[in-house]
Amino acid sequence: QGQLVESGGGLVQPGGSLKVSCVASGFTFSKSTSRWYRQAPGKERDLVASINSDSSSTNYADSVKGRFTISRDNAKNTVYLEMKSLKPEDTAVYVCNAFGWGYEYWGQGTQVTVSS
Repeated sequence: QGQLVESGGGLVQPGGSLKVSCVASGFTFSKSTSRWYRQAPGKERDLVASINSDSSSTNYADSVKGRFTISRDNAKNTVYLEMKSLKPEDTAVYVCNAFGWGYEYWGQGTQVTVSS
């Protein structure tokens, strides 16, 4: 059974930076597509960024383009989301997702709070 564990969340001031990580286990991570979602209180879960298995293709929500960067290290079974120029509206639980043929896994999420 696959598992995803996020880390790296925390409190950051507006304009600051933060990098969250997601470590995968129990499945062939290098063959999966990975995504970061976020969910703010009282709102739906939104797709933030995605990256394919060999990092040749990435996609971003319009709200984070130019500020967030998704990357992965298949040797470490890890996907990252580097966030810069953070805004209060970026405050949310950030959740990692990985999927492939016949499977999909979700992490438990890590809280990111942008506040002065």
